[in-house]
Amino acid sequence: MANGTLVMIHGAWQGSWAFDAWRPHCEARGWRTVAVDLPGNGWNPEPLADGLDHCARHVAHVIEEQPGPCVVVGHSGGGLTASQVAELVPDRIAALVYLVGMMLPSGMSFAELVAHARTLHPGADFGGIVPFLERSADGSATSVPVEAALEIFLHDCSPEAARKAAQALRPQPETGRAVAPTVTAERYGRVPRVYVEALRDRSIDIRLQRAMQDLGPGARRISLDCGHVPQLAMPEILTAHLCETLDSMDF
Repeated sequence: MANGTLVMIHGAWQGSWAFDAWRPHCEARGWRTVAVDLPGNGWNPEPLADGLDHCARHVAHVIEEQPGPCVVVGHSGGGLTASQVAELVPDRIAALVYLVGMMLPSGMSFAELVAHARTLHPGADFGGIVPFLERSADGSATSVPVEAALEIFLHDCSPEAARKAAQALRPQPETGRAVAPTVTAERYGRVPRVYVEALRDRSIDIRLQRAMQDLGPGARRISLDCGHVPQLAMPEILTAHLCETLDSMDF
């Protein structure tokens, strides 16, 4: 599907800037790229009205403006939005790519995934970024301290790029973070999926990533030896593997 469109969805506390280092590599391989700013994340001034559904409608509108079906890429928590978008407009999506993304079964939250994984791996520490989060005075939003972002999200990125990314993070409403997808086999289930896993992720542990793949079988797997942000840590390698995988799929 060369010369198609990649619609990129950022995760919690981030913005469309999270794909800036990666987009030129994709475009050099013949892809158009569109990175969205989800409502309520601090970079998009639009208030977040009803959590995941609002985010999904926002991305679906972006997709409808593109020529032909799109490949939707959801990084980290953006995977939740990617799933919900596929439920809304499955005929407009050629494939879903979970970039260390939350590929959760219908009705399951990330907290419930962690609880499930702890039954498989008793005593495992799946805390990730959560112990470091700073809550707003009213508890409606969380923020990530710069040093915590450097340690958990960006530990394998170049120091300059990592600090720039850490300083760009913004508060995230809990209504956009503590959510679960509502998807069906008839709509979401007919869209081809790719899962890009990160073996050294300190945010979404590889055991959590594998648990999601086991709970939602059928996705093609790309395995990278990196942390939580492959598009910044190793954009060239990510591009090569993803383009090869997408080129081999029959859309």
